[in-house]
Amino acid sequence: MKGGDLELGELLAAAEAAPPGESVDVVAHDLQKRFGAEAVSFLFVDLIGRRLVRLAATGDQAADLGEPIDLRGSVYDSVLQSQRQKVEPDGQGGQRVITPVTNRGDCIGVLEVSLQAADDTVLRQVSHAAHALAYIIVTDRRFTDLYHEGRRTTETSLAAEIQHQLLPSASCCEAAQFTLAAGLVPADDIGGDTYDYTLDRDTLHLSITDAMGHDTNSALLATLLVGALRRARRSGCDALKQAHHAHEALLSHSRGLATGQLLCVDLASGRCELVNAGHPRPLLLRDNAVEEVKLAVNLPFGVAAPTAYRLQELLLRPGDRLVLLTDGMYERDAAAVDLASVIHDTRALHPREAVRTLTAAVLDACHGNLKDDATVLMLDWHSNRSRPAGPGPDPATMTACS
Repeated sequence: MKGGDLELGELLAAAEAAPPGESVDVVAHDLQKRFGAEAVSFLFVDLIGRRLVRLAATGDQAADLGEPIDLRGSVYDSVLQSQRQKVEPDGQGGQRVITPVTNRGDCIGVLEVSLQAADDTVLRQVSHAAHALAYIIVTDRRFTDLYHEGRRTTETSLAAEIQHQLLPSASCCEAAQFTLAAGLVPADDIGGDTYDYTLDRDTLHLSITDAMGHDTNSALLATLLVGALRRARRSGCDALKQAHHAHEALLSHSRGLATGQLLCVDLASGRCELVNAGHPRPLLLRDNAVEEVKLAVNLPFGVAAPTAYRLQELLLRPGDRLVLLTDGMYERDAAAVDLASVIHDTRALHPREAVRTLTAAVLDACHGNLKDDATVLMLDWHSNRSRPAGPGPDPATMTACS
């Protein structure tokens, strides 16, 4: 039905019936049928976050990846940052509609559609199609390397390939209680840093780790570490028990050392239980001021010495921004960046954009030649549904739990 409401069920059924590499073709066919759309394509950000790769709908032909497009300063960059649809002339008497393709805060890319005319109803339906495309791609990229291949616009090291398989498939997540985002550089040559998160019914689990070394051996060490942490977490272990499992795994396999920070955040109260294993302390933006969270720091995972990890607490308040970092954000030329100032100055930005600004500042300080991995995991806390009234603790202090 031309101009009618998006028949989501039909669209999803068509996507499931098509090969997983033809997600864009399915959406393009729907938009062509209902609105007479001409050119339709999906553009996604490459691995290093500097260029876009275009995947055009091709009808009966095989999909080809176009030449990468510089992201910075482009209309696509504006759409990704604002998460707002943009309409502009297409140069041929029609309109070009660019719409964010986003799932739970994770910016997957943008949908670009050329139309002869587009009123508010049509624009709304294109937005619905872009939202559906996000879910389709999240599903389909499990079955094809098309999107993984397209993101490699530079040569990727073996260590980096291993590392990326350890990371969550989405670098950003939005929920009623929080928003989180993460980033790491250099994305095409990492070897040692990881971040991880998962959300269950009442707890948000976070981790950031830094395995010793900067090559494939460090990536293998990181694989062992993340595997041990996930196994413990999925067995119902709290942060303290996760730390013990990770430590024992590294000792048992004699793979080396790793620092890490493990957090379990109660979604109802904002109470955060935390273990620090030799890792840089977090930074907390609260009431317009950035302070280091002063917590006890235990030995790294894998140290062949008596190690007793401490479970510590931090009560998050609505409006808090907690920033976890690896030591690559401080080392060598990166130390010239005033991280606290950048965090303060980007306080109004979505965590996704604030992380991007932080990692870009570190890369610029190193003239694009970062010698060590640098990772940021940023958590914005929105609400504590059953938190008692009254002031929270001083962010400069932590409570050790027995």
